[in-house]
Amino acid sequence: MALQTDAGAGALLPLALNGKHAIRICIDRGGTFSDCVGVFPVEPSNEFPSGERIVVVKLLSEDPEHYPDAPREGIRRILEIATGKPHPRSQPLDTSNIKFIRMGTTVATNALLERKGEACALVITKGFHDLLKIGNQARPRIFDLSIAKPDVLYKDVVQIDERVTLVGYTMNPRAASTNDKHASTSVLGKSGEYVDILSAPDWDVVRTDLQKVYDSGIRSVAICLMHSYTFTAHEETAGRIAHDIGFSHITLSSDLVPMIKIVPRAHSATADAYLTPVIRRYVDGFSSGFDDGILDMRVDFMQSDGGLAPVDRFSGLRAILSGPAAGVVGYAVTSYSIDEKVPVIGFDMGGTSTDVSRFDGRFEHVFETTTAGVTVQAPQLDINTVAAGGGSRLFFRNGLMAVGPESAGAHPGPACYRKGGPLAVTDANLLLGRLRAEHFPHIFGDHEDQPLDLQAPRDLFANLTDRINSEMQAERIALGQVHSDKSIEQVALGFLHVANEAMCRPIRALTEAKGHDVQRHALACFGGAGGQHACAVAASLGIRRVFVHRLASVLSAYGLGLAEVVHEEQAPAADVCSEGTIEALLLRLTNLADTCREKLSKQGFSNSQIKFERFFNMRYDGTDTAIMVPEPADKSTFVSEFEAMHQQEFGFVHQGRDIIVDDLRVRARGVLAEAEYGHVYTELGTMKKRSIDMPETHPAFVDYAPVYFQSGYHDTAILKLDDLASGDVITGPSIVLNSNSTVLVEPGWTATVTSEQLVLDHLDNVSDRSSSISEGRLATEEVDPIRLSVFAHRFMSIAEQMGRTLEKTSVSTNIKERLDFSCALFDQLGNLVANAPHIPVHLGSMSHAVKFQLERFSNNLSEGDVIMANHPQAGGSHLPDITIITPVFKDSRIIFFVASRGHHADIGGILPGSMPPTSRELYQEGASTMGVKIVKQGELQEDEIRRVLVQEPARYPECSGTRNYRDVLSDLKAQIAANHRGIGLVHHLCGEYGLDVVQAYMSHIQRTAEAAVRSLLKETRKTSGARQLKSHDFMDDGSKINLCVEIDEDGSALFDFSGTSPEVYSNTNAPPSVTYSAIIYCLRCMVRNELPLNQGCLAPVRVVIPEGTFLHPSATAAVVGGNVLTSQRLCDVVLSAFGAAAASQGCMNNLTFGVPATEQDGRHYEGWGYYETIAGGHGAGPSWDGQSGVHTHMTNTRITDPEIFERRYPVVLHQFSLRPSTGGDGAHKGGDGCIREIEFLEAMSVSLLTERRVFSPPGLEGGHNGARGINLWKRYIPQSKEGFRVLNLGGKNTVFVGPKDRIVVMTPGGGGYGNV
Repeated sequence: MALQTDAGAGALLPLALNGKHAIRICIDRGGTFSDCVGVFPVEPSNEFPSGERIVVVKLLSEDPEHYPDAPREGIRRILEIATGKPHPRSQPLDTSNIKFIRMGTTVATNALLERKGEACALVITKGFHDLLKIGNQARPRIFDLSIAKPDVLYKDVVQIDERVTLVGYTMNPRAASTNDKHASTSVLGKSGEYVDILSAPDWDVVRTDLQKVYDSGIRSVAICLMHSYTFTAHEETAGRIAHDIGFSHITLSSDLVPMIKIVPRAHSATADAYLTPVIRRYVDGFSSGFDDGILDMRVDFMQSDGGLAPVDRFSGLRAILSGPAAGVVGYAVTSYSIDEKVPVIGFDMGGTSTDVSRFDGRFEHVFETTTAGVTVQAPQLDINTVAAGGGSRLFFRNGLMAVGPESAGAHPGPACYRKGGPLAVTDANLLLGRLRAEHFPHIFGDHEDQPLDLQAPRDLFANLTDRINSEMQAERIALGQVHSDKSIEQVALGFLHVANEAMCRPIRALTEAKGHDVQRHALACFGGAGGQHACAVAASLGIRRVFVHRLASVLSAYGLGLAEVVHEEQAPAADVCSEGTIEALLLRLTNLADTCREKLSKQGFSNSQIKFERFFNMRYDGTDTAIMVPEPADKSTFVSEFEAMHQQEFGFVHQGRDIIVDDLRVRARGVLAEAEYGHVYTELGTMKKRSIDMPETHPAFVDYAPVYFQSGYHDTAILKLDDLASGDVITGPSIVLNSNSTVLVEPGWTATVTSEQLVLDHLDNVSDRSSSISEGRLATEEVDPIRLSVFAHRFMSIAEQMGRTLEKTSVSTNIKERLDFSCALFDQLGNLVANAPHIPVHLGSMSHAVKFQLERFSNNLSEGDVIMANHPQAGGSHLPDITIITPVFKDSRIIFFVASRGHHADIGGILPGSMPPTSRELYQEGASTMGVKIVKQGELQEDEIRRVLVQEPARYPECSGTRNYRDVLSDLKAQIAANHRGIGLVHHLCGEYGLDVVQAYMSHIQRTAEAAVRSLLKETRKTSGARQLKSHDFMDDGSKINLCVEIDEDGSALFDFSGTSPEVYSNTNAPPSVTYSAIIYCLRCMVRNELPLNQGCLAPVRVVIPEGTFLHPSATAAVVGGNVLTSQRLCDVVLSAFGAAAASQGCMNNLTFGVPATEQDGRHYEGWGYYETIAGGHGAGPSWDGQSGVHTHMTNTRITDPEIFERRYPVVLHQFSLRPSTGGDGAHKGGDGCIREIEFLEAMSVSLLTERRVFSPPGLEGGHNGARGINLWKRYIPQSKEGFRVLNLGGKNTVFVGPKDRIVVMTPGGGGYGNV
């Protein structure tokens, strides 16, 4: 049918249908606008041949002067249009004509973003009251000295003195499963795991504590206890007590998300308790405006998973992506063909951000996401958001054009909104003629009757262009280059190129990073601003077809009408998927399906209308990356389906490794009518097409207007979509106007009109892309700020995709889960060009490693060679950090390098974990190599790898080779795969732009970073009034780090470490590469605006590190602590010299434990090891308080979730909380450290490698010092009164613990800043 939309006079609902519930209403209530779509039958006519009319009403979501509720106002207007009768606002709305109401809403999202939810309390196991404040301990942005973490949602917290833990542990080499042994007192949990109840709650105390919370005025509570995903009894009892007290909303995490991982489960429960009361109040307020018929009418809300839920089952947790989810349903049904099977990328560009997603016949869900700093476990559509929309602001900083993340918002809005706003993407489109003011609603100005203002953005662009030209002219004169000024149109178009590239990055992550070819997709473009960017984004990605729905600006609302009612049930499991378990697992799925059927039956669906999707959540044993595997339709097994999906996404399968089922899930859909997918493809294949060669003669023609493209202004035809007929074909350039959106058809594209869509196709005979900066021959010598900004995105995208490949294909906890790795791109000389924001200590040192290998192998490198190195003298940091370097060749010469560095859990040495706190010589720390080819011309040299990692380390006294060779080899292969991914992307970039251009812009972007650092150093010299900056600090052994920074007028600087103490006979020696890493990191942090970190940051810097000091040790010196301890102290010293920040905890608090491999009864048992770093206090600065319980400076690794920790290892985590009052006082207070208390259930070795146990983290500018850290060993003494003998272990020690012994790590606080 042809979609006919209007909001004015027209056909009415037939009188015979009045009062017969014939109007279907769908509403997307967004943050700025509410889109309302009404569909109702009318008498068939030429205007409405299908006998159905669609009415669209668009309203401001908040307009209290005119109406109390936007969705209800939209319904009122639809009813008036449909019936031709007034429906006064003062009276309840008549529901007799309404068939159903479906709504998507951002009420929950906005409450979360603005922190305006319900006051609630969190009830959690004792010892974990700060768990959500610490989270995974990583900071959001590694280069922000003022770390910003979102506030927790709860207002109060109650600790319940209860404790359960799992029986057995998965790393046990002597047990086939965790359930082989269990005590007679153990309880079988819902996952099939046995649980030991270590201590039961005193319920009288719980009641008293909850009563106090209730008396404080809190009425909503979230309850989340350790291991409640499988053992629910304690949560259920606490919930009953809360109900008896009178709490109006109670969320049990075991009911809400019965999945392992207490941190996201507690976040989820808290978010539900915080948001659901807000949703309930909104729903009650909305419903109050209708007559009593609303009680019997179907009202459904869109959930984040793309399914509808009845109003009484709609919860805050499931509402976070309510609006965007409806848009995904809309484009999936209208743009995907079951027959053609062309996957579709959704591109929803709004005012402040752009959402991208993917559909290939099945909705792609994720089950752990982070929104507004809150990590939640709930099925959500896989929607990625980038802060680039029509309102995204435009900046020129450090020689680069930047779009967002700041937004002009709705008020004041872009400059063209006549409210004095800043330049934004919308202004660029208006200036270039792509957005037509005369055809945009006249709703601006003091009386809200003016068009968009073209003059304001033109003036602002003129000023910005003058600034850009001035800065670029000065740079080119300095370089001896000829300068040509940019026009304001070129600058505006440049910002659109940058915006488009920013929006392409998440699309590449959604496709290429998951093993999909982006060019094999179609693009479905919707949202208010999407049509202006559709062709350019598609061209940049190599996509040749774009769908723009006639209702693109309200597709989320339209999609609600195509959605299905969904009910899901989920249950935990912990079984190996095998012939012996599959029948029981399938039976549990059937039971879950029966529950879903019962729930949907109560909503009026018959058995024939209920469709089921059944899933196992599966992973390989020993890993933590699960895949939700749908039940195979072709009778293949769940195991083979899992392996196929694992191969597709990760590129490998683990032969011989058990496959674990973590969760069972059933998704049931209530289907009133099967969706008709692919109608547009059928229509395109059968319609008769008519090319509009002379637009001015067509009834849809409005005017010609000049529109600016890459090659200049083009007279561009403007046509109205409503006056175009199916089969009309428009050739670009042209503009197609719809009632609420504008579609730009660029040169080289055509637009075919169908009954429901505008289908944009790239012309096959057109090779150049009019919107692409690759058009024509790019100059290599002249620096173009537009191209520079786009290349910055592309270089970073390569490093990011390398990182995603490594994360996905690795197997170890360190790399896959803690993310202790880095990936980077280097030029042909080994200079750093771009690195993904991974681990800072790797940043400066990897370039040294690449340059060393370039010199070492000289002309002895061939295509297909891969080098492995980790020696400190070869640019390494410490031995567990193995660097894999791959040269990139073209025409038999090296054109680039790609490299990845990962921390491997065990590479041999004297102790498991290869982080010995008492090492004195390098050989004691494990395998080392100055550089060896582990791939020669494409052939893996596994014998050489085994020699380096297993045989060589074992030659030394009391040393072993790697204790887990299989996993280390797998991770090395993952690093090789990551490099291979980078090589492919580099070659693609060179094919797109030419090698000379790419290499030139690698140099240009390094010069840009150099200029930014020089500017920083000049400003520092000016504001400090001193040419010399001095600072020093001491390691806990008394070794001194001494720094004098001399800054010259030209912005160059000497970092002189003369006066630093000699090499130490311990392991806190740091190779020079670590010092370079600390310097480049600190300089980047002090440059306030966005800057690509690369070798240019060090170009103005000369570093003097006297040989023989512990910052420049000999080749055999132990260095394992230098990378993780001395590096942190170096950052404190550099930042102190610049007066930038007080000292942070100055340590990574390294903890390792494990057991070696053993031979017993003629059998070999694998050893195992665990390694973690623990967060602490963050130093305060001139304008910020320090953060508590967070990783700082040279690391940003995550910590294992407590429940995973206990499932995997024989430990009980008794406490992980903040350490109160350990941050230094000051005008700005330092952050507090952490307390981590671990009980060991078996005998093993435990090692601690820590600092700041003797010298406190210094404050700055009168701020007080942070507290020192403490490491304690609580030895279990059953006969003693206390039960423990408490010993101070100092900063570095190895002990052999027995069962019930405990280790307590109390990490340092951060220094304060300024006088109290």
